[in-house]
Amino acid sequence: MSESTGVIHDIGYRHYDGARLGRGHAVLALTVHSLRGVFGLGRTARAKIIPFLLVGVMMLPAVVSIAIMAVVKQKGLGYTEYAAIMQAVLAIFLASQAPYTVAPDLRFRVLPLYLSRPVTLVDYVGAKLAAMTTAMFLLLAVPLTVLFIGEMLIDLPGDTPTAAYLTSMAGAVCYAVLLACIGVAIASFTPRRGLGVASVIAFYLLTSAVSTVLFATLESMGNDTAAAWAWLINPFFLVDAAVQVGIFGAKPAQSSIYPSGAGTAVAIVIMLALIALSVTALIMRYRKAASR
Repeated sequence: MSESTGVIHDIGYRHYDGARLGRGHAVLALTVHSLRGVFGLGRTARAKIIPFLLVGVMMLPAVVSIAIMAVVKQKGLGYTEYAAIMQAVLAIFLASQAPYTVAPDLRFRVLPLYLSRPVTLVDYVGAKLAAMTTAMFLLLAVPLTVLFIGEMLIDLPGDTPTAAYLTSMAGAVCYAVLLACIGVAIASFTPRRGLGVASVIAFYLLTSAVSTVLFATLESMGNDTAAAWAWLINPFFLVDAAVQVGIFGAKPAQSSIYPSGAGTAVAIVIMLALIALSVTALIMRYRKAASR
């Protein structure tokens, strides 16, 4: 009978001897990784098509407006109107990319690996929201900045557009935070990206349609005061009413007026409540997913 022998194989494993960068670096790395993924960086060429196509579409009005200003020497597209005019593009970008930030981890059940250490549940949710918020902000802020630089170079007669530009930047921050929180929260309730895309776009279409139909109905009945409140159902007009018009006194992004008096305070409260509700829903969703 032959004597059995054992063989030890050197597979090259070595202990990590480098610096321990800690929890903050881990959260930052997760945020950067998620942000790159939103724009398709580090993914297949197919994954880059939709985000960069939408970036190009968002840039188009700014470029056209600069060209018109250069030719006719008159002000073009308004800064605070940009998000409302391009709301369909922003909604499509949110619907197409928000599920990427959450769906793969839920589908393949790798969330416990992230939460093993040192990243906590709040860190994970914060990193995903920060990535999507940054992406939405860049999508809106870059064309606004290009438009501002173009207008400054053309040097049109009259006041400089600095105040309008800064107001639009404040609005861009609020648009990005609100839309990212809502989009990621909705997408997190399904591990399938297709359903996540459909859910987010359905939310936008529903709120947009309800606000428009309700406004038209109330206005036709002669109840203009109640009709003005209907615009707050749409997240884009909600931010416009709360921040750009209510706080900074800009012109409304659409032809109708928003609620007067306490309307600004109510719009701000609704906006903050939606953000808080979305973040709470995300934390509860991931706490349940992590326990499986």
